[in-house]
Amino acid sequence: MGGALTRYRVIAWIVGVALAVLVLIGMPLKYAFDEPAVVAVVGTAHGWLYMLYLAATFDLGRRVNWPLKRMLLVMLAGTVPFVSFVAERRVTRELSAERPRTPEPVTL
Repeated sequence: MGGALTRYRVIAWIVGVALAVLVLIGMPLKYAFDEPAVVAVVGTAHGWLYMLYLAATFDLGRRVNWPLKRMLLVMLAGTVPFVSFVAERRVTRELSAERPRTPEPVTL
């Protein structure tokens, strides 16, 4: 599960940053200054990255046996600005608390 959680965390942050750039920079440039270049590039990138986010969320959800409703809510977090950051933090805390911590072996 560690690899699936790491993949989910990385793509959640990337999708969250791309969406924030799209909403906070791209949209004002497009509608206030008639400059659609940022929306065209970042919007397309966010769309493709969101597909990876869906795949990573599905993979993680199946590994930890989330109910379908939970999985869908986490998937939708990538569509609302800044919510992917909140969802990533909650998922990480929850799954880290469930994993028993084993001490690392000491090597000399």
